[in-house]
Amino acid sequence: MTTETQNPAVRAAQLLKGHRESIDRLDAILVYTLGERFKHTQAVGRLKAEHNLPPSDPTREAAQIARLEDLAKQADLDPEFAKAFLNFIIGEVIRHHKKHQE
Repeated sequence: MTTETQNPAVRAAQLLKGHRESIDRLDAILVYTLGERFKHTQAVGRLKAEHNLPPSDPTREAAQIARLEDLAKQADLDPEFAKAFLNFIIGEVIRHHKKHQE
């Protein structure tokens, strides 16, 4: 081991760099995943508008929130955060669906 890699500050900087690179990759995955998700919800919104269906489906939304809370627990993620995140996404989806119906 070199003196440089034994230095705690240098080692910490290397670890920090590695974590940040992973975070950046994960952020890209999240953005592309959300983009893909919204492509599908836009298609759902158009179908709902074409068939005069309501923009919101409270039964499905409640089931999705419960499912996401379970997944969050399994992933060691705060279920309240996961619920708030999904509620935000659902709100955006409903807003888009309403725009299709105008």
